[in-house]
Amino acid sequence: MSGEKQQQQASETSLSDDGDIQTSLESGGVSLKRAHRKLDKRLLLWYSFVYLIMRIHVSNISNTAIINLEQGTGIKKQLGNLNSEQWAWVLSIFYYPYLFFEPLATLMLKKFTPSVWMCRIMLTWGIISMCQGATQNYAGILACRFFLGLAEAGFYPGVLYHLSFWYAPNKLSLRIAFFYASGMFSGTISGLLAYAISFMNGAGGLAGWRWVFILEGLPAVLCSFVTYFFLPNYPETEKFLTPEEKAAILADLPTEAPSMNAKTFNAAQLKELFVDPTLITFLLIWILHGIGGFGISFVLPTVIYELGMTDTARSQLMTMPPYSLVFFILMTLGYLIHTKRLNLWIAGLGIEIAQIICYILLMTVKNSVAKYIFVMIATAASQSFFPIIWPERIRVAHGTTTAGIAIGMTNAAAQLMGIVGPQIYQSKFGPTYRVSYGCSVGLLVGCILMIISTWYLVWRRDLKQKQKEREELGSADVVNVNVNVEDGKTA
Repeated sequence: MSGEKQQQQASETSLSDDGDIQTSLESGGVSLKRAHRKLDKRLLLWYSFVYLIMRIHVSNISNTAIINLEQGTGIKKQLGNLNSEQWAWVLSIFYYPYLFFEPLATLMLKKFTPSVWMCRIMLTWGIISMCQGATQNYAGILACRFFLGLAEAGFYPGVLYHLSFWYAPNKLSLRIAFFYASGMFSGTISGLLAYAISFMNGAGGLAGWRWVFILEGLPAVLCSFVTYFFLPNYPETEKFLTPEEKAAILADLPTEAPSMNAKTFNAAQLKELFVDPTLITFLLIWILHGIGGFGISFVLPTVIYELGMTDTARSQLMTMPPYSLVFFILMTLGYLIHTKRLNLWIAGLGIEIAQIICYILLMTVKNSVAKYIFVMIATAASQSFFPIIWPERIRVAHGTTTAGIAIGMTNAAAQLMGIVGPQIYQSKFGPTYRVSYGCSVGLLVGCILMIISTWYLVWRRDLKQKQKEREELGSADVVNVNVNVEDGKTA
């Protein structure tokens, strides 16, 4: 009887423990959802709004290329009758500091805390952006564009790095899609603003393009002050979350996720990053898609204008539909990937194939309306690719230093799109742009090969990791059995 009672008590205790564990898990799940809702409002929505502001002023240089041309006060004329090669350099020089300083600038977010570093980025980019409106010659606009790129370096990869302190990689797909889609929606607003500001030509004795830089740079300065006081830094330090919500967020993060308490620079993690074969393949994906897919976006208003369908003012408005389409595509793909209805690698391959088809058709068709439709689809597809693949790039990077440098390097490599893209899409190749489209097709085919290679390498790495975990679990079970046997002998 005594043995039966002990067995019954043990059974009741086990059931009680199981119930406590189940209750704890349910409570943790509720706390995590509640914490993520709070965090989405404080962190994700704010970053999305700031990214919208940033993209407006990044794309405004393309809009200024054709603003008020008919009135004779265009930017190229007022800065010294710039030719196509000089204008390509005006566009390209912005991306050189991005290319060289972005990895370090991303890691500095951890060194100085996110609120301080992001405040610095926004303040300096807003001031320098407005200074572009005061330039008088080719050298002046080149200098402003270079320092503007230096000021901004680290914002976009810094956002992704910061999100990885708060969200597990499997929670990032829809969030990154929303963040990026918000920024791309700026193409719609930027075209509309450029159209409206073009009517300010001559106001205060300033040309319309100067007002574009001044008015679109001011919001970034205002955002910097809000960011300093408002932006959450790390889960461990924020007071707007309850202790249970903080614990739920930290428990949901993988062990290799970036951490507030980890060293900013870890040599061992850096070594591990550089021996990982996926580093090269991810970099090549970003380079090939950046140049081949994004190239057209840097000169989109000019390409649309040279289709001969409308004047410069209406061409600004016609840049709006491609960016509206980006928002729809990204949110749809992000939702399908987030709910595990679509594999992100398959989505990426589909986007690349769609662009290749559009560029081939652009080289063959002659109807202006058809060309505009294909330009719109190609532009929307190109802008939708990176956000779809980013969660996997973040997941593969293990550790605080690894994540910061990997995200920074990957995004820096993509900046070659801003250096090479405008050179490929110079106006001297228009209005047909067959040479430009042909280059894009070749680069995107190379990107498809790199996507397949990276998919395989990541799959093989995950398989090895699972086998290692099973072996460790099996070893632990053997140790437990041996301990239980020894306890039995002692009893």
